[in-house]
Amino acid sequence: MNTLSSYCKVIAMGFFVLVCLLTDGCCKQPKDSSKKSGQVLRLATTTTTIESGLMDWVIPIFEKRYGISVDIKMAGTGATIDAAREGKADVILVHSREDEDKFVTDGCGINRRDVMYNDFIILGPPDDPLHLKKEPDVLSAMKVLYNKKATFISRGDNSGTHAKEMILWKLLNITPKGDWYISAKKDVLTTLKIASEKKAYVLADRSTYLFHKEELNLVIVVEGDSKLFNPYGVIAVSPSKVTGVNYEGAMKFVNFVTSMEGQEVICGYGRLRFNKSLFTPLAIKSSVCK
Repeated sequence: MNTLSSYCKVIAMGFFVLVCLLTDGCCKQPKDSSKKSGQVLRLATTTTTIESGLMDWVIPIFEKRYGISVDIKMAGTGATIDAAREGKADVILVHSREDEDKFVTDGCGINRRDVMYNDFIILGPPDDPLHLKKEPDVLSAMKVLYNKKATFISRGDNSGTHAKEMILWKLLNITPKGDWYISAKKDVLTTLKIASEKKAYVLADRSTYLFHKEELNLVIVVEGDSKLFNPYGVIAVSPSKVTGVNYEGAMKFVNFVTSMEGQEVICGYGRLRFNKSLFTPLAIKSSVCK
């Protein structure tokens, strides 16, 4: 019965999203969505939301609902926030809470809201030469990486993933350096490919890894530690602080991704291909994701 129930949920969610994409029948349509508004919304977001495929799933539904064209700019969280400060974005979707809070405290961002989460994992060669799978937690595993000077590929780009890695090293009072520690300064997918080619270890988000798993010679060696929790927040850029901002469009996006409809769309991503959601809603605890 459990298997049948899970199968039915997958089919139901796939049907729900398909209908939302092709018709207006399953979701109440906003009053201003009957025709193109001519608006362009500049969304700056992290590489993980793009390279996991999530934005290809969410954005077409948003555009159809509101008649707004979305111009997506992809970068690490640090570069994304910098772009917003410079007036190059109307809304951001990122995953580094300390940087997000500073962006809001500085007055550049307003109306920050929780959206979703996934988790970070440490990946390595299939034979896992350091036997990190046997380590009790992520800090123990990273201490082994450091002591053995095993090749480790860091994002090194001030992204949310890089920020999480630096937090973990700091908890160990370790400053990683040396030939074993390679700073890629690249997006998550490129970093994963480098790690795969070099038979190295790497920290990445689970969703992007699963989406590209078949093209990578990497396996999960560390997972499930609460320190690897990876929440995402959406923030509108403040029109009183940054000139030329499409605040109206930004708030429509903020409200959409945190609404019941948006949260169910996020929850549905990955279910048909992976039989599970690649991201879990945070704004609304939807029963669809259970």
